[in-house]
Amino acid sequence: MFATACAAPPEEPAAVGMVERYFAENNAAARSGPAAQQEFFRRTQHPDFTDLSCDLGDTTVELDPAMSTLRPDPGYAPDGLPPRGEIWVVGVEVTTRTAGTVTGHQIGSQHLVVLDGRLRGFAPCPNG
Repeated sequence: MFATACAAPPEEPAAVGMVERYFAENNAAARSGPAAQQEFFRRTQHPDFTDLSCDLGDTTVELDPAMSTLRPDPGYAPDGLPPRGEIWVVGVEVTTRTAGTVTGHQIGSQHLVVLDGRLRGFAPCPNG
């Protein structure tokens, strides 16, 4: 007689669905134009870092996450200040457009935070 046991797959953290929705909403806002994306960044900015957002002008930012890289990152502390909440990081492919023309393309990482049941981010701010 053979006995078989099937282990249930590990449960997906709630953050995964939230992260997927965040990127879908970001990219929908980017397709709608700079004003819509600026509003998205304003609405989703982590409340501890609202002073770190900036106006992107005519630039939009599309983010394509590599969800297999999503992992907790409790040590993240921009400017030495750890944000409140459950911190996650994911690899992303970033494409910037200005007036509809691709102006930049790179691979990077994006930090996101689950705080009070909502996903918060950190709006991009070009160096310069």
